[in-house]
Amino acid sequence: MEKFKDLKYVRPDSDTVEKKLTACIEAFENAECLDDANRAFLDWQNVSAEMKTMYVIAYIRNTVNMKDEFYNTEIEFFNEAIPKLTPIRKKGSEAMVKSRFRPQLEEIYGSHYFHNAEVQNRLLNDEIIEPSIQENNLGTEYSKTAAECSVEFRGETCNFYGLLRHMQSTDRAERKEAFEAWAKLYEGVAPTLEEQYGKLVRLRCRIAKALGFDSYIDYIYLARGRYDYGAKEAAEFREAVRKYITPVCDRMYREQAERLGVDKLRYYDEQLVFPDGNATPIGTPEELVEKARKMYADISPETKEFFDFMTEHELFDLITRENKHLGGYCTSMPVYKAPFIFSNFNGTSADVDFFTHEAGHAFEFYYASRQLPILELADSTSEICEIHSMTMEHFAYPYMESFFGDKADKYRYAHFTEAIKIIPYLVSVDEFQHRVFENPESGPADWRRYWKETEQKYMPWRDYDGNEFLESGGFWMQKQHIFLFPFYYIDYALAQMGAFSLYRRMVENNGAWEHYLRLCSIGGMYGYFETLERAGIPVPLSDEVVKSTAEFAEKQAEVFKSKL
Repeated sequence: MEKFKDLKYVRPDSDTVEKKLTACIEAFENAECLDDANRAFLDWQNVSAEMKTMYVIAYIRNTVNMKDEFYNTEIEFFNEAIPKLTPIRKKGSEAMVKSRFRPQLEEIYGSHYFHNAEVQNRLLNDEIIEPSIQENNLGTEYSKTAAECSVEFRGETCNFYGLLRHMQSTDRAERKEAFEAWAKLYEGVAPTLEEQYGKLVRLRCRIAKALGFDSYIDYIYLARGRYDYGAKEAAEFREAVRKYITPVCDRMYREQAERLGVDKLRYYDEQLVFPDGNATPIGTPEELVEKARKMYADISPETKEFFDFMTEHELFDLITRENKHLGGYCTSMPVYKAPFIFSNFNGTSADVDFFTHEAGHAFEFYYASRQLPILELADSTSEICEIHSMTMEHFAYPYMESFFGDKADKYRYAHFTEAIKIIPYLVSVDEFQHRVFENPESGPADWRRYWKETEQKYMPWRDYDGNEFLESGGFWMQKQHIFLFPFYYIDYALAQMGAFSLYRRMVENNGAWEHYLRLCSIGGMYGYFETLERAGIPVPLSDEVVKSTAEFAEKQAEVFKSKL
């Protein structure tokens, strides 16, 4: 494989792809023996992998610069081309499900893979092609809106992420000023974001209705592979968070206000954990990558091999730039079995958070894709995938002196407590989305009310210091998952429960790495509950597990605090 910047991109020819896939299906259906059927199945996998790889290369280069006209055009192509393959994908799934060789193929690829194929049959039909194209295009439109937002702040051009650095300043006046600028940016684009979201809600409901579902909620739970639990169990989990984790967070924020010497913790105070400043990483992005290389070389032979591959092929883009997509992500190019990490470094501890988080995703794909019989099995549901990433953040703790010097203990305390404090926000986003799709005719004023009520329920400490836009419930607009990845957010909360379970094993010297490696090797071979069981992780959807986890997390936070 070449370095990423040198990888050749060629737009796939849709007709050729469709012909190749059709030939694979015909060969599969006409197979007279298992070997022939399996060969046709693998040919299908290879054709799909080639197209996905070209899409991912285009996607990365587009998100690196949202104003690159060539890759803007390529993403527009894929936004239409991928949904148009729906009929052939459905035909392929039907052939797999009905195959006389299914029992033998299940022995190779697992019964869960075929369960997914059955679900795909239900979720694919011609009626959703056009609304799916529109949904993809709206997602791209939203991404451009967010990427183009910037403001001059104290002599520099800042996007949303650039302002967050100033919101960790030890100068409260600077934090407030940055907060006001941040809020003003969102308020300025609020009408556009609300219009885009309204269109997305209507399209998503249209897709669900076309597939015969009573609501989008019923559709999305199935589409996200949530076979082991539903909206009722998710609501019970959110309530357990409110009962056991929200009080822990409230105590932590009260301590933080006292530590900072403020009478009332405002939103712009939440990110400043210590009055003399949070720990910030030492070194340039290139130096941080080198420190990470040494860390992963020490953690295990598997992580050393993985990270050497990443650096050799330059599979990172980390610097915040104008017109770059917000946030961070990890994606993968199947043909090369290569992950890619994208982030927006801003000089805060979030740089290390993002990097170790996305490295967890990247490692799992790198490792699983070399363990499992097909690349498609390297991917699991998001409740599992986020355990890979969040646990990797905790595994990095012993190496933080390299990144933060004598402020390593500050980092560990701040990171661990933030892993607890974010959980109420995660479930707030989930409840907000449930309320929107329970009331699909609702509009912008309703959405702000839903957010305000949900926020007060799970985050009673939140105070926007009188900012009218945010006090009215506008904060929901800053979460891109709501626009781009519907109902993908409670997954982080569920996964953090699993990450805490593995970190507990680390604290107790009880085989944490072995269990983690087992989890990564499983990929998407099994369903949610069975995967957790095989990795020795308790299912978090119960009062008992949430309560026990909250108690462990609060005690461990005290251990970190004692070292400050």
